Amino acid sequence: MQNYFNSCPLEKKTRQFIINLYRERFQEENVTVKILPPSGSYREYIRLTSPHFKAIGTWNEDVKENNAFVEFSRHFRKKGINVPEIYEYISSEGVYLQEDLGNETLFSFLTFVRETEGFSDMITGIYRKVVRDLPKIQIIAGRDLNFDLCYPRNSFDRQSMMWDMNYFKYCFLKPAKVAFDEQLLENDFVTLADFLLSADCNYFLYRDLQSSNIMLCDDKPYFIDYQGGRKGSLHYDVASLLFDAKALLPYTVREELLDHYITGLKNCIDVDAKAFKNMYFGYVLIRIMQAMGAYGFRGLYEKKEQFLKSIPPAIDDFAWFSKNVQLPIEIPELMNVILRISKLTEFDCYRTKRRQ
Repeated sequence: MQNYFNSCPLEKKTRQFIINLYRERFQEENVTVKILPPSGSYREYIRLTSPHFKAIGTWNEDVKENNAFVEFSRHFRKKGINVPEIYEYISSEGVYLQEDLGNETLFSFLTFVRETEGFSDMITGIYRKVVRDLPKIQIIAGRDLNFDLCYPRNSFDRQSMMWDMNYFKYCFLKPAKVAFDEQLLENDFVTLADFLLSADCNYFLYRDLQSSNIMLCDDKPYFIDYQGGRKGSLHYDVASLLFDAKALLPYTVREELLDHYITGLKNCIDVDAKAFKNMYFGYVLIRIMQAMGAYGFRGLYEKKEQFLKSIPPAIDDFAWFSKNVQLPIEIPELMNVILRISKLTEFDCYRTKRRQ
């Protein structure tokens, strides 16, 4: 235990508090503790295991974010959605114990399968389960969710969209030295936001639905990291999932999964598939922009290699978008920027070769 304490980033007092909380909750004294690697957030995790139980101890100083995750988790479980159980939550310490769902994410699963046998129906089958379950979170659980818990905003509104688009501008475009006319680009940002806000935005928007935020446990997908969720449209989450740069889904598979998702939506609400797809690609665009901002900040500024590796496939998504999508709005400067990005070659050194 002493060696662990010397290497863990958590303060010793907080570490011991989490261990004691686990012992009290499960009435087990012999506890093994293991540090879990950092993710894209500033939360810190440790795995606690004893002879009869296991859990993930989590520390995060952002109390509002903790409140959102814990209460959303409890609400989703009541609705029969696969999310981790919250065993204990001490808000004053920024600490909670949650169910240990293991180590296999959808991303690690598809990476392993892809490397051993190429992209197979096994991967597509898991994604079908995810898009089948997604409307349960967005629509069924979203009907009586307490949106007052949402943080930092309770809806994906104009302010949220402008934050994302400027995140893209300042954290990717500028450090990558992509040329643009700032005023014209800002005008296009406003036009895109107006278009996106014309959608029905009264559902639960997961916000960060991607392959790394889906755990596979007992052959079932479990959802995690929805603490940034808020009220919004249905289009954003499926765009986030299918245009997850590091997953690199074949475009034909993305189209099939979108159709599968729309079919599932029709069991909950009336949907015009053509109109849905027209709006969907607008949300694809803003999601890629938001992701590029994150890759720029975490990769170009913080020098985290895993985010740098996501830049080339995101560039490929922009290239595909510029050739295959015609939005029903005029955003010429933004489309020119996308075209310039699609021609960047300085990030090719971060490309990861994958079997298709």
